[in-house]
Amino acid sequence: MLKFEDYVNVASRAIADIKYPATPAALYEPIAYTMALGGKRLRPVLTLMACDAFCGDYSRALSQAVGIELYHNFTLLHDDVMDKADVRRGKPTVHVRWNDNVAILSGDAMLTMAGQHIANADAAHIEPAMSLFNSTAMEVYEGQQYDMDFECRNDVSEQEYISMIRLKTSVLLGCACKMGALMADASADDAGRIYQYGVDLGVAYQHQDDWLDVYGDPATFGKEIGGDIMNNKKTFMLINAMNRATGADHDELMHWLSAVDPDRREKVAAVTALYSRLGISDLAIEAMNRYNDRALSVLNSISFPEEARRAFRDFANMLMHRDR
Repeated sequence: MLKFEDYVNVASRAIADIKYPATPAALYEPIAYTMALGGKRLRPVLTLMACDAFCGDYSRALSQAVGIELYHNFTLLHDDVMDKADVRRGKPTVHVRWNDNVAILSGDAMLTMAGQHIANADAAHIEPAMSLFNSTAMEVYEGQQYDMDFECRNDVSEQEYISMIRLKTSVLLGCACKMGALMADASADDAGRIYQYGVDLGVAYQHQDDWLDVYGDPATFGKEIGGDIMNNKKTFMLINAMNRATGADHDELMHWLSAVDPDRREKVAAVTALYSRLGISDLAIEAMNRYNDRALSVLNSISFPEEARRAFRDFANMLMHRDR
């Protein structure tokens, strides 16, 4: 097993080596721009780590790791259009730098490129790899639809929220892990267990992402703080605030949820203060730690070397302490 940084470097080099057609430039330049923005490369690293853990040769899953990262970034292009987000990883989003139509079409091209990279395997691995990729992609779209549906509801339950983030975010981390296991010819049981590790870790990760969107430092978080608050996203934090708020706190929260074109700084500050008064920050941290613990417990049932178990444990602990 390599160090985390070494897997990042392997994935980053492979992504930098993607060959884009020269024309039409308006289609491919936004893709190259997006992929050059960087990020932590968590998903391709998980794919490489899983493959390495089960067979000792991460290169067997390198094309699939690139495909998963292309797919992840495709979803971000479209998410930024739907969320009207202006900043991604500290840089203007594609729809801001170009326009909405460019972001949508370039995202579509990224989706196709992702599938091509996933299918870049020998005959025995193409069907299971594409089956996993396609089923995961459909779940991600379902999760995104639930997320949009929730914006129009004030009765979203915590369990509905967990189910939504499992689909929208977590299954892709599970897919990244299982994809590496598939390319390494791991047993079905072990592939399923490493998938569950990724899913539980993904739920913890999304809880943390929601927390960082409120309490994070924009300089290290990579995007403007308060986007979920401005979009009335039914996060774990907002759902619990709605359940806990009474009296004046409830009235104030409902005011901000119904406000038309509110001042961004004022709304974010007011809702953040409500969260703090209601103890929502502590609840969110407890939830992310609970799912992180579940991910770690799965590792004990996977039949791979102790070195690999330790690497996945370190990965989870690293993830849960990012920018906090």
